[in-house]
Amino acid sequence: MTVLRSRLDTASPGYAQAREAMLGKLAEIDAEHAKALAGGGEKYVERHRRRGKLLARERIELLLDPDAPFLELSPLAAWGSDFPVGASVVTGVGVVEGTECVIIANDPTVRGGASNPWTGRKTMRAMEIAEQNRMPLINLVESGGADLPSQSEIFIPGGRLFRDLTRFSAAGIPTIALVFGNSTAGGAYVPGMSDHVVMVKERSKVFLGGPPLVKMATGEESDDESLGGAEMHARTSGLADHLAADEYDALRIGRRIVARLNHRKAGPAPAPAEPPRHDPEELAGIVPEDLKVPFDPREVIARIVDGSDFDEFKPAYGASLTTGWARLHGYPVGVLANAQGVLFSEESQKAAQFIQLANRSRTPLLFLHNTTGYMVGREYEQGGIIKHGAMMINAVSNSTVPHLSLLIGASYGAGHYGMCGRAYDPRFLFAWPSAKSAVMGPKQLAGVLSIVARASAEAKGRPYDEEQDAAMREMVENQIEAESLPLFLSGRVYDDGVIDPRDTRTVLGLCLSAVHNAPVRGADGFGVFRM
Repeated sequence: MTVLRSRLDTASPGYAQAREAMLGKLAEIDAEHAKALAGGGEKYVERHRRRGKLLARERIELLLDPDAPFLELSPLAAWGSDFPVGASVVTGVGVVEGTECVIIANDPTVRGGASNPWTGRKTMRAMEIAEQNRMPLINLVESGGADLPSQSEIFIPGGRLFRDLTRFSAAGIPTIALVFGNSTAGGAYVPGMSDHVVMVKERSKVFLGGPPLVKMATGEESDDESLGGAEMHARTSGLADHLAADEYDALRIGRRIVARLNHRKAGPAPAPAEPPRHDPEELAGIVPEDLKVPFDPREVIARIVDGSDFDEFKPAYGASLTTGWARLHGYPVGVLANAQGVLFSEESQKAAQFIQLANRSRTPLLFLHNTTGYMVGREYEQGGIIKHGAMMINAVSNSTVPHLSLLIGASYGAGHYGMCGRAYDPRFLFAWPSAKSAVMGPKQLAGVLSIVARASAEAKGRPYDEEQDAAMREMVENQIEAESLPLFLSGRVYDDGVIDPRDTRTVLGLCLSAVHNAPVRGADGFGVFRM
């Protein structure tokens, strides 16, 4: 039998402590999510409603099929910055007329929907997901353009958004713009470069320069409607393909446009699925609060894959990396899960072979991170850890099947790269609240700096200040600890969101469904493996 048996003792003090710590971290995450859901705050939400307008998430809900899920992306973007949590835009994957689409909705209750540097990063990440997975892109537009005090950080990268919209069209990826309010200056190019454009009568305003700018530039007197109103664009300029009576009508038209796209998934359909045999609720207590304490990743796998059925690959070789085959919501997956944290030469070689096999069988890969990186030391350097680690990274880099990454524990150093971290372009990357990621652990990094400083002082014949060293180490440890936490990383859009462990199977199922909009192809070849 290949059904995984669970050895998790849910009555043990260790499990109870881990669960309590996880629920505490989830409460912190939920509090920050609430800030994004609140938009610009009660005052600006009420003002928006008085104008007879729907909120960004209400527009998304009405656009989606009834009871369809919405996988929100990067909800914590801009956390820890000078800008509001959520970055004044809502992005995600949802089903419209039976078609999975990427949706980008400006939140006009936050500074009029103006784009700040984090808005750009979050938007570009959503567009990247649409491009990689060949999903239609729908923009729900209402924005005053760039946040002008931040223009130096927006202007150059912002141009890529317009470039990519035209490239989507050339690549056969449909782009749709539903304009509910202002779409001014550079923002006018969002509808201008989309395949399909819907504007709302007496609401939509699309122009490169509004009346004040036109007056300053040319001396011409004009008004909003004649310069960029919906009726003008529908009857005179031709920019609007559809003129909607109100927001509800615009969303209805948007749904009809998607229905007529004749979009078909290029990847294989899933097989019938069955739930795991072990309770996903127990995922909340598997990862210890102290990530130095080992845990068995098979306990995670047993609670997310179909029927808890897992065919393990090379179980007796490279035991600190668990690899094997399973199905998740009917989709085949190859799983790579770190067990005891450190990656040795055996684990690296095992991973490289497994990734090659997955590409040969066109099987998507799921990476479950809990690694402190590749092993260091004289014995391991002489044993070839560099070339073996490079072998694994080579395989990950050149693999062309879809990759999904989930940070459940530690994800440090080059181990983060070998396990397909953000820099290696996984189709989706999510994190649990228990995750930590950085160049190395806080104590290790502070210790390295201390050793270097001490050696420098000795080389110069100077006394070493132990009190100053202790203060430095404490400061560095605190800094690295703060910068390795999920809130910090998610705020910088280094992941696609921090999720409740108990939702893991659902989130991964939505991701696998999304990636199968594009063909699933294995690599034709890899780079040179050093042997």
